[in-house]
Amino acid sequence: MSSSPLASVLFVCVHNAGRSQMAAGFLSHLAGDRVEVRSAGSVPGDQVNPAAVEAMKEVGVDISAATPKVLTTEAVQASDYVITMGCGDACPIFPGKKYLDWALEDPAGKGVEAVRPIRDEIRTRIEALIAEIDATAKHHD
Repeated sequence: MSSSPLASVLFVCVHNAGRSQMAAGFLSHLAGDRVEVRSAGSVPGDQVNPAAVEAMKEVGVDISAATPKVLTTEAVQASDYVITMGCGDACPIFPGKKYLDWALEDPAGKGVEAVRPIRDEIRTRIEALIAEIDATAKHHD
């Protein structure tokens, strides 16, 4: 097994403070180094949503060190999967990438109780994504 990742995934939401950070946290946690993970925002916030950090901590994933980053064209070009979360047309489109749009409620300004169902939905989608990446990788061997 090679040490290079099977795929590179970029999560994008407007502020890169909640949904995309939770998704990146789950993917890193569940896939380990098999998948390269990035996240970014079209208008990055000042910090990761504390309720998102708390909700992730409850399931054993620490995203407290994460910081919102601005979306760059380079990040999109370097990724195999680009997963947007309600950022509309802010994401540049390149041929040959797999684009997925996950319609997830924005946890901004909500307490941890409201963030938990969003977190659980993200985890379900991440598990399906990992299964798809693994299945796709098997076809290339």
